[in-house]
Amino acid sequence: MKKTLILLAGYPATGKSYLCSQICSKHPEFRILSQDELKEGLWDQYGFDNMEEKTVLEMKSWELYYEKMDQEMEAGEQIISDYPFSEKQKGRICALAEKNRYQVVTFRLVGDIDTLYQRSRGRDLAPDRHLGHLVSHYHKGDSMEDRSRADCLVTQEVFRDRCLNRGYDTFELGHLLEIDVTEYEKIDYPGILKQLCDLLEGEEQ
Repeated sequence: MKKTLILLAGYPATGKSYLCSQICSKHPEFRILSQDELKEGLWDQYGFDNMEEKTVLEMKSWELYYEKMDQEMEAGEQIISDYPFSEKQKGRICALAEKNRYQVVTFRLVGDIDTLYQRSRGRDLAPDRHLGHLVSHYHKGDSMEDRSRADCLVTQEVFRDRCLNRGYDTFELGHLLEIDVTEYEKIDYPGILKQLCDLLEGEEQ
């Protein structure tokens, strides 16, 4: 199997975590590298009292992310990672892949933006969503019974603007597989996994 970095990219709220679980059930050798988990860990460790402090922790989480990616590549691990990647991350990830001689496979998940916003809203209001995503002031142990009152909830207008203007729908590195997830029941997961298998088992370069 070729050394591979799989990037699950595209719009927010497109079911990247579910696709990740489908891939890992078929290929359990892949290690999940989650920027969200790193960021949430820093929120729990340090907390933040305003958006400036929250931004500092997010920047720190990205440095940790690239460090961990480099370490795992140096160890020859198979890696899968999900995020609404954009040009901000492309250069660093590309450099690491080239340095460590990894092929990159990008799954770009897209769909109807209004439909995706409703999914995003539902995810944000769910009790298992880390509260730090929704507020400008957080310390471990904080809770909010009515999450619809959180001060950093994304509006439909902001969500649409991010989707249309941040390049989520144009990001790609290496091999690109684009999936429309507007209607989950129409997604051909067996076909997707077959395409991935072909890339993983391709001839070594």
